[in-house]
Amino acid sequence: MAKTALGCEPSVGSLVPTKKREYRVTNRIQEGKRPIYAIVFNFVDARYYSVFATVGGNRITIYQCLDGGVAAVLQAYVDEDKEESFYTLSWACNLDGTPFLVAGGINGIIRVIDCGSEKIHRSFVGHGDSINEIRTQALKPSLVISASKDESIRLWNVHTGICVLIFAGAGGHRNEVLSVDFHPSDIYRIASCGMDNTVKIWSMKEFWPHVEKSFTWTDLPSKFPTKYIQFPVFLAQVHSNYVDCNRWLGDFVLSKSVDNEIILWEPKIKDQSPGEGTVDILQKYPVPECDIWFIKFSCDFHYNAAAIGNREGKIFVWELQSSPPVLIARLSHMHCKSPIRQTAMSFDGSTILACCEDGTIWRWDVVS
Repeated sequence: MAKTALGCEPSVGSLVPTKKREYRVTNRIQEGKRPIYAIVFNFVDARYYSVFATVGGNRITIYQCLDGGVAAVLQAYVDEDKEESFYTLSWACNLDGTPFLVAGGINGIIRVIDCGSEKIHRSFVGHGDSINEIRTQALKPSLVISASKDESIRLWNVHTGICVLIFAGAGGHRNEVLSVDFHPSDIYRIASCGMDNTVKIWSMKEFWPHVEKSFTWTDLPSKFPTKYIQFPVFLAQVHSNYVDCNRWLGDFVLSKSVDNEIILWEPKIKDQSPGEGTVDILQKYPVPECDIWFIKFSCDFHYNAAAIGNREGKIFVWELQSSPPVLIARLSHMHCKSPIRQTAMSFDGSTILACCEDGTIWRWDVVS
């Protein structure tokens, strides 16, 4: 990838909260007939901020956003298993900085692709069912975490190929885990949510020496003593239905269900009795016609804004750093009518991408 992808420099204005913006459609790509479930910009490596990837069916495609609305295909991978259907992907990197793409889906196998050599670096086998989300630890981008239909979450080291920790058991999720996210500054903490209508916050602090050990392990990955974390430090039922996307906003949590809104809330964790606590609901961001599950929102690099699609092909862009909430933009196009499964916001939020159930990708750019 290094030969072809030129990163774009972040704009100085990206630190300033944005108010209302006007976007226009600059590109529409028909990738195929199969649904595209995920689309993600590379925020792991500053050289590749303009690069994004998609998954649809058994295909993974890497693009670069160029000027004038152009999206140039850099690489494409077709999985050897024709029955595979990828649902999620995340950017990671090896210890030497080589960009990796980590993807998973219906088969429960995680593919780690080395974008430098354009080959599969590793395949992770361990989950007992399909994988709904993969996220990367921004502070240590060789660590990725996966959420599965098998009711578990797994922490992997893409450098050594080790499954380090499994979050499941007595206090774990009681149905499919649909989303998971690393805390932006507390390296030990993750949040997960799923079909049991709950959001759980977990801590790896006690097991951190074990995580460090995974970087220097020289024996077979299968011989690594993987540990179980059975109890979260906090559990909340903020929604009354499936929770299919959660993201940290500092120490607050953004989560959404199938009830046409994203909720921003603060977990009040009681240190003396782990697992217990209360929730302060801070704000709600309405998203009309967003009542089907597996629709995921995205944020720009600095979490100034969030973009989310709905089942009618419309996008709502919300200002996250203001109270009361400000709707920055409401995007629609007469030919975009299919459910938007995920959005991707560029580093500074000036480009918004959307991937749809009908196999299309839409690119929106801010009108300067």
